[in-house]
Amino acid sequence: MKKRSLFVFILIVLLLTGCRPSAFGGQIVIDWVDFIHFDGKEYNGIHSGVLADKSFIGDKIGTVKFKVADNVKNPSYKIRDGDAAFHEKGTEIFQIKDHPHLIAVKDTHSVNGYSVYFSRDDSDYQWHFKDMLIEKVKTIEIYQTDPTTNNKLISKLTKSVKINSFLQLLVNSEENPNFQPNRGSGDPIFYEMIFYTDEPIAYKYYLQFDGETYYWSPWDTSIVSDEIQMFIERN
Repeated sequence: MKKRSLFVFILIVLLLTGCRPSAFGGQIVIDWVDFIHFDGKEYNGIHSGVLADKSFIGDKIGTVKFKVADNVKNPSYKIRDGDAAFHEKGTEIFQIKDHPHLIAVKDTHSVNGYSVYFSRDDSDYQWHFKDMLIEKVKTIEIYQTDPTTNNKLISKLTKSVKINSFLQLLVNSEENPNFQPNRGSGDPIFYEMIFYTDEPIAYKYYLQFDGETYYWSPWDTSIVSDEIQMFIERN
């Protein structure tokens, strides 16, 4: 009975802290959310958005003081001002002009050179596909992703006819949460689709191709018509 009680206690601790034991030695590994804690607020990474243009970057407002990932092993650690999940000490933090609930840090791996964050104390997450006003999309960029190099721009749509046609293919995609990609020829090809409106944060979603099928995940996995192939090239 004592052994069972101890097991239940450990399980509860792991669930509450978001930690997991490593495969070797039982050391606890913490799965950090991408965050920056600054000026008394927690800013979370906008995983489905990128900075629309560097002209939106405002003044430098501070720097990261401590990177918690790889340095913190205690699940009871209290987050402090200046802490960031994945950014190194000294990383500069910038305002986004006229949007006090948004900040940015330089990121060479991100389209347009910055990672963007929103204050969870001041706003809800608003960069899901359902949140995007498609009638306001004025430019679409499509990048082929490569983990070993920077993303490569392969298509840019600026004409309203092509933009609307591309968006309609996504809107008409068929939800199929049980879809399993064909990995017989290796991993699927990844594309980043960037949708620019008049906002400082452009929307970002991933399109994948397994050699047979195009699919993406606006929420659940959805299958896209093969007609999208005509846009996966320079226009």
